[in-house]
Order: sequence, then C-alpha cells, then structure tokens
Amino acid sequence: MLKVAIVGCGKIADAHASQIQRIEGCEIVAVCDHEPLMAKQLCARFPIKRYFTDLTELVDKARPDVVHITTPAESHFDIARFCLEQGCHAYVEKPFTLCAEQAQRLVDLAERKRVKLTVGHNDQFSHVARRMRALVQSGYLGGPAVHMESYYSYDLGDPSFARALLGDKQHWVRRLPGKLLQNVISHGIARIAEFLTGDAPHVVAHGFVSSLLKQINEREIVDELRVIISEEEGTTAYFTFSSQMRPAIHQLRVYGPKNGFIVDQDHEILIKLPGKKFKSYADHFIPPLALAKQHFENLVFNGRLFLGRDFHTDSGMNHLIESFYRSIREDIPVPIPYREILLTARIMDAIFERLSASGLQDHVPLHEDRVSFGVSSR
Repeated sequence: MLKVAIVGCGKIADAHASQIQRIEGCEIVAVCDHEPLMAKQLCARFPIKRYFTDLTELVDKARPDVVHITTPAESHFDIARFCLEQGCHAYVEKPFTLCAEQAQRLVDLAERKRVKLTVGHNDQFSHVARRMRALVQSGYLGGPAVHMESYYSYDLGDPSFARALLGDKQHWVRRLPGKLLQNVISHGIARIAEFLTGDAPHVVAHGFVSSLLKQINEREIVDELRVIISEEEGTTAYFTFSSQMRPAIHQLRVYGPKNGFIVDQDHEILIKLPGKKFKSYADHFIPPLALAKQHFENLVFNGRLFLGRDFHTDSGMNHLIESFYRSIREDIPVPIPYREILLTARIMDAIFERLSASGLQDHVPLHEDRVSFGVSSR
C-alpha cells in the first residue's frame, strides 16, 4: 500500500485527493498546510485521518512514500527538495519550479536518492492526448515533427482565480518571475517539448498587456504572448497564449514529413491531416467527407467513454497519478521523462528573459540556497 501525503490544501488539492482515492493500492495518510483550518477542511471532505501544519513533522510522523506538492509555485523547490532528501517520491504541481536551474537540481537529487519525480502536466494524459501519442508511435507523421503550433487560451473572467489575481496586488502569482504566464503556460510549452529533439532550442518571444487589462489600469500582468521556437535540426514551433482570442482554444497542431494532426483538448477531438492531395475537383469533396467521418468517430469514441463513466474533467490527472505510482511500484520510467521537464523549464526561462529584456516582466533573482517550509494553499 502506497502511503500518500498532500502538502498545500487549497482548491487544487481537492482535485488531487479525489483522483488519488480513485486509484487502488494507495491511501492518503496525511495532509499539511500552515493554515490549520484549510488542512482540517480537506481531511473532512475526503476523509483523511491526520493533518499537520509543519512539513518536517508530517514526514517524520506519517512517513509517506509519495508527497503531492500543491502549494504556490514559489515554494515548490524547497518543499520538493526536502521531500526528496527524506526519501519520498514527489509529484509537483505546475509550474514545476521557478527556473530551469532549480528543475535540474531536483532531477539530479531524485536520481541521486533513487526516488521518482514528476510534474502535474495532466493535459498530456487526457484521453485525446494518449490517442495522439499512440498515433505518433505508430509512425503516422512519417518521421520527426517538422512544425508545431500550440495554443493556450486563458479566461480572465473566471471568478475563481483570475479576478482574485487582478484584484489583489499582493497575490502570490504576481511574485513569480513570469507572473501569470509562469503559472499557466507550462501546459502549452510541455506539448511542444515532447516533440523537440534537441536540448537548447532558440526562442523568440513577444508579450504585451491586452487592451482589456489596460482599461482597468492593469499594467503588470502580461496576458498576450507569442513565441517562436526553433532547433538547429530544423524543427520549429509557434506558441500562442491569449486571454482575448476567441474562440478560446487549447489546441496542438503537429506537422510531420508525411502527415499531420490536430489535438483539440477542449472537445477531446483528434483529427488526422493526411499529406496526400487528390487530383482536380476531388480535393474539394473527398477531404470534407473524410473530416466529417473523423468528427463522427470522435463523437462515438467520446460517447463510449461517457457511458463507461470515464469522461470526467480530471481523467488526465488520474492517468498521470496512476502512471506515476506504477513507475514507483514497478521501478519503471516515470510517465514524463525528466528531459521534457527540464526542456520545458529552459524554454520558459528563455521566454521570461526575452520579456524582461523588453521591460515587460520584472527579473526576480533567485537565491537557490534559502530554505523555507512555509506551506500555504493555492
């Protein structure tokens, strides 16, 4: 039986607890938050037997095998480092760390301590993302990706988080080196990192504050971002983050030397894009029929998942957690390779450096050796 602990008892912790309890062979033995009321409430909702307000005490007394870190991002590195040093496996919510150097240090520590580590990029494990990965592994692209386009929309009208961020000048997201972007874009960047072959791509970034935010006198939060990523091997990618683009989409397009595909995360749709062209007017009639057939097949596939009660919002998180636990039990590779975690962090570093150079983001120096176990909620 895997003993699991959750550190940080805010909203995202509820999603973790719910999915952990769906998985056989594990038990949430304790939670931790510096606010006792938050910890008590999480224990009452699920239910969980023990809560702590001190991380050291939790690890010493509850002896968890795995710790889920669901605190604000600025505390991820220190908490994860402590847990790894104590021999605990760690699942760290996104963003993984504040910079690539911190990410590298955690990966190195996990390998030295022979424990496992992952990041909460659960979008990569949704039903449609797993279907996409199976398609790629079948050789459908015809070789390495030639070009990718990743789109990630964000609704600043969401009252549960965005309005709180905009209304609170002391909000923890504002303290991040990349502010809102750092807290959100790793999902979209990770989709690209999965297909890159090198470790040091060239990054060009342009960010700006939308006219909507300027109208409410918000000048700090960059909510529009356009990024070009390129590798010496020839692979290129575009990344778009937007709070204003409509329709709002979460989408990945990948083009290979033979074929391509589109992954629509919002609607759980996978569309194949054959590279073959039809002659004459047939190219105006056969492709629409083929696309209609694919959309119908997606409808049937999603309907079966729904009827089988496997179509819930956090199915990607459930699969990622389950895969991570399996990697621990069976001592097999982790579901997200460390290379992809580090590459995502490097690309994000490069983006924020470009924005800082243009004066759009404050550059916050990171003092790597400070230690703080102030556990708070997201």
